[in-house]
Amino acid sequence: MTVLDDRPGEKQRLDDARGRVAELHEIRARALAGPSEKATQAQHAKGKLTARERIELLLDPGSFQEVEQLRRHRATGFGLEAKKPHTDGVITGWGTVEGRTVFVYAHDFRIFGGALGEAHATKIHKIMDMAISAGAPLVSLNDGAGARIQEGVSALAGYGGIFQRNTKASGVIPQISVMLGPCAGGAAYSPALTDFVFMVRETSQMFITGPDVVKAVTGEEITQNGLGGADVHAGTSGVAHFAYDDEETCIAEVRYLLSLLPQNNRELPPKAVSDDSAHRRSTALLELVPADGNRPYDMAEVIEEIVDDGEYLEVHERWARNIICALARLDGEVVGIVANQPQTLAGVLDIEASEKAARFVQLCDAFNIPIVTILDVPGFLPGVDQEHGGIIRHGAKLLYAYCNATVPRISLILRKAYGGAYIVMDSQSIGADLTYAWPTNEIAVMGADGAANVIFRRQIAEADDPEAMRARMVKEYKAELMHPYYAAERGLVDDVIDPAETREVLIRSLAMLRTKHAELPSRKHGNPPL
Repeated sequence: MTVLDDRPGEKQRLDDARGRVAELHEIRARALAGPSEKATQAQHAKGKLTARERIELLLDPGSFQEVEQLRRHRATGFGLEAKKPHTDGVITGWGTVEGRTVFVYAHDFRIFGGALGEAHATKIHKIMDMAISAGAPLVSLNDGAGARIQEGVSALAGYGGIFQRNTKASGVIPQISVMLGPCAGGAAYSPALTDFVFMVRETSQMFITGPDVVKAVTGEEITQNGLGGADVHAGTSGVAHFAYDDEETCIAEVRYLLSLLPQNNRELPPKAVSDDSAHRRSTALLELVPADGNRPYDMAEVIEEIVDDGEYLEVHERWARNIICALARLDGEVVGIVANQPQTLAGVLDIEASEKAARFVQLCDAFNIPIVTILDVPGFLPGVDQEHGGIIRHGAKLLYAYCNATVPRISLILRKAYGGAYIVMDSQSIGADLTYAWPTNEIAVMGADGAANVIFRRQIAEADDPEAMRARMVKEYKAELMHPYYAAERGLVDDVIDPAETREVLIRSLAMLRTKHAELPSRKHGNPPL
C-alpha cells in the first residue's frame, strides 16, 4: 500500500517514516471530522454545536491539547465490533481560559449518541485524575444518552468511577458541568456532585426517569423540558445554577465564572485591575434603601452600587429569590456576597433560601473566597409547611456552613436583623470577623410590635385605650432596645458607618483580613445537618 508524498510526482511506501506520518495525519483528520457530515448536520439541525465547536468556544484559541484522540472501544456483540470510531464518543484534553489551565471533556453526540461505554469512561477517568493532580478546574460539556446499553454493566461501572472522582475533587478543584443535551438516569448524578451546573433552554434536560416512565408509573403526562428542562432546574428544583438561551452565551459565561475562581483550593482567586476607585463614595445608597423597615427595595441595586463597576455574577438567580448569592470584585479582589432580598418574601429565610446560601458559603470557603453578608432579614418564614418540611435542619445547614468557614467574613446590617435569622446570617457571635451596621439598623429578638404584644400584654389588655397603650409600648421598646447603637454599645457591632462609605470600609477591611489564618479542630470530617 502506498500514500502520496508531499514531494510532487513521487509516492512513498507506508512502512517509510514519511508514509507513516502521512497515515497519522489522515487518521487524525478523520477523527477531527467526526463520523460524517450528515451526523454534523443533524447536530446543527437540533440547534446544537458539535463537541469540538464547543471546546473551541470554551478555550483560548489554539490552546487545546487532546488526550487519547485515537482511543477505540474493544466491545463486541450487537454490531459493536463493526463500529469502532476514534475518540469513542468523548473528546478529552486540556487548554487555557485567559491563560490559565483548564481540563475539559465533551460528549460527542454524533458517536453512539454520546453514550458512555468502558473506553469512553476510562478517558473521562483519566482526564479527571489529571485535573486533580495538576490542580486545575474541570469543565464537562455534557450531551450524552446515558450508559451504552450494548456494553451492559461495564458502562454502569464507568459512571461509578466518575462519581468517585467527582467526590474526590470536591473542594479541591472547581468542577463545572455544562448541560448541552440530554442527561438521564444515573448520569445526572455527576453534575449534581459538581460545583456549578449550566443549562441551555430547549436543548438540555436532566431527569432520573423520563416522561415515558413517569406516565407509566404515575399516569402524569409531561414533556422532557417540562420535566427536567433548564427553566425547571433553574427556577424550581435548584439543580441548575445558570440557564441561558443559547450555547454561545452559556459557554461565554462559563469562561467568566472561571475568571472569578482560583485554580484549586491552595490558591487565592485571581486579582484583576480595577478602574473603580476604592474610595468611591456611594451616596446613592441613601436613596436606594428606605429607612422604613416595612418598605421593600431591590437588594441587587445595593450590590451593584458597592461592587467594582456594578458587575457581579449571581448564582441560582431564579431559585430561592428571597436571598442573593453572587460572586463579584471589590478593588479587583473576588468576594462572595450573601444578601437578603426584601423584594421577595420580605427577605425572610426559608428552606430553599437556607439551602442555597449554605451551599454557596461552603463553596466560597472551599476556594478561599472572602464572604460579605448583607442583612435585612425579618426572621425565618413561619408556617406549617416550613416546619413540617424541616426548616430547623435546613436552617441549621446555613448556620453550620458559616460556623465552619475559615475565610475572611464580614457582615453588614442595613435595616432589620431579627431573631434567629440574625444569628444565622453570620453574626459576630458565630464567628464573623467584622460586623458593620448602617444607622438604619434594627437588631432585636423580634419586631417592636410583636415584642410589645408579648412583654406588655397585661398592660395593653387592662388599659382604657388598648391601641394607644400598644403604640406607647412599641415606642418605648424601640427607644430602649432597638435604637441603631444598642448593639454597638454592647460590642456586637464593630462600627456604625455612613452608608456612602460602605464600599471603602469593606475594601479596607478585606485588605486587612487577606492574611487571616484560622484552623478547625482535627477531625476526619464534620457531620452537617441533612
